[in-house]
Amino acid sequence: MKRFLILLTLLLSQETVLAWSPQLEAEFQQRSKEHLEKFPTGKYGSTAYEYEKQSYPRAMIDFLRGNQGDALSEVSAAFANSVPEAIAFLESEDKQAELHSHTLGIDFYSGFTLKGQVRKYFGFGQFLSPGYKSRMREAMRLFTKVDPLTQHFDQPRKFWENSTDNCDTWVDCRDTDNLKAMREVTVYLLAEETRNERTRQIYKDRIYQKVRSLYQTGQGEWDSETYLGHGLTTYVNLYDYAKDPEVKQLAKSALDWFTTTGALKYWRGGFGGPSKRDYGKGNCVWCSGASQALGLYFGDSPVKDASQNPDLVHLIMSSYRPPAAAVALARKEFTKPLELLNSKPDYLNWKEDKPPAFHETMYFTNSYQLGTLAEGSAVDWSGFKMMAYNSRRGVDYFIPSSSKPHSIAQYQNLAVWLGTGDVQFFLPKSAVVEILRGKLFIKLEKTYLAIAPINLKFGNFTPAPNYPDDLVLSTIKGEGIAGFALEVGEGNYDNFKLTTLVNSQLKTNGEVAEYVSLKNRVKLQYTGATPKVWRDGRYVDWNLYRDVYRADYTNLNRATIYQGYKSGKLKVIVNGVKSQFGVFDRQH
Repeated sequence: MKRFLILLTLLLSQETVLAWSPQLEAEFQQRSKEHLEKFPTGKYGSTAYEYEKQSYPRAMIDFLRGNQGDALSEVSAAFANSVPEAIAFLESEDKQAELHSHTLGIDFYSGFTLKGQVRKYFGFGQFLSPGYKSRMREAMRLFTKVDPLTQHFDQPRKFWENSTDNCDTWVDCRDTDNLKAMREVTVYLLAEETRNERTRQIYKDRIYQKVRSLYQTGQGEWDSETYLGHGLTTYVNLYDYAKDPEVKQLAKSALDWFTTTGALKYWRGGFGGPSKRDYGKGNCVWCSGASQALGLYFGDSPVKDASQNPDLVHLIMSSYRPPAAAVALARKEFTKPLELLNSKPDYLNWKEDKPPAFHETMYFTNSYQLGTLAEGSAVDWSGFKMMAYNSRRGVDYFIPSSSKPHSIAQYQNLAVWLGTGDVQFFLPKSAVVEILRGKLFIKLEKTYLAIAPINLKFGNFTPAPNYPDDLVLSTIKGEGIAGFALEVGEGNYDNFKLTTLVNSQLKTNGEVAEYVSLKNRVKLQYTGATPKVWRDGRYVDWNLYRDVYRADYTNLNRATIYQGYKSGKLKVIVNGVKSQFGVFDRQH
């Protein structure tokens, strides 16, 4: 541990690590050390195409672990005139150097490669040979002499062997939020380092506009279980290495926004709730890139992260630490129950002004968090996900899904789903399942579910692909609209069953369904678009629900998190402490 901390101190940016308590910092360092120890020595990968996405971080990890290689002449005295094998790999000739002759054989094409090139030069520069570092700096100067996004090759170039989204520009032209950030952060830093001022100003403005949009309408790749981590590992590069104080502050504003909003859906090593660009690979503890990145900061799980995510080396080496408010949200240190009614933007929200595309409800109690979208799930977003407390696994996941259009209404612990297809239910093998009076009851460790089918018959259980501890329950749909109503409870399981069977009622009429429990009610009318919803008897006017984050309108005095639509500010009140985040107003 001592050697690890010495190595890390040599490589950290000169900026002092943001103030955390000694305990939080010690926990972070321990998790970082454990993460680095998971990787095999000397097995980095390739520098062809964008494969530096994996190989560069793996080499950096090997360096941090102290892997010693052949002795070279130009080396820091800290390693007694020996250089890690990792440095030799980082300096090795690119497998496709002939494609990069315009930048002296240095690859600045793919966004994923760019991220590694930045930390190689700025973070490991003191260990690079003077000749290689000089060559790399000249390549950076040539690359940013003019905006590389306006420079073109004769024909598009591939990102991997069978890629189809290829670009003919010098730099990655793809505009997904994470790749756009990699491009803008990297070009900015390289232009700043080589004093290409015009290009630097162009990219400073682009970075400002992007970060500002987070505090206006949110992120297009909102809460992505796949790509949230890539956003974090990109903006720490900007935070660590930007010289312009305004740009460094922009990086901090972006990181504070990502960690604070991401903390809402992180819990005990899991990441749960609706998610954009969700490909179904993150439905267990430590399975998603988002939970792995956030968990490095927040921990608080009974299960150690056994995944090998080399991208986390950027977080490990960075001096950035999330604000205390983010830690408190991640560890759910707020008064519960809490319900949030949030909006999510259209995907390319930074390109043009559009109203919110999704309406999200999140409900938090002591034993579970339940999140839904009124618009349901489709294409690349998930619209219904619940995590429940599990003392051994961290959390259990409960996820209904359908390949057909559907809509969802939620009010606190109740939800109604209506659509045109059958439904599959993803649940843990450890659950106790029984059917009473037509309702399906699911008993988890501290959380209980009652499912009332609507024009559905429960089918068979089958193993969940890629999830050995989980099952999928199929259903068979009748004619017309179908779905289910869900009631979630805590406390005593037998009391929950009795109360639900005696007091709860499901009322259906074609494309309308209402579920009434002992305390609450929720009603849904399926329209094929954004549905009509009644929460506790009150009709929901979606035009009033534009705020990015806020509590139910009847619960404003306990608003743990609030970001008004286009307000420019994110506010958090937790543990009696008020925090506010935003971006500076530009004067020019």
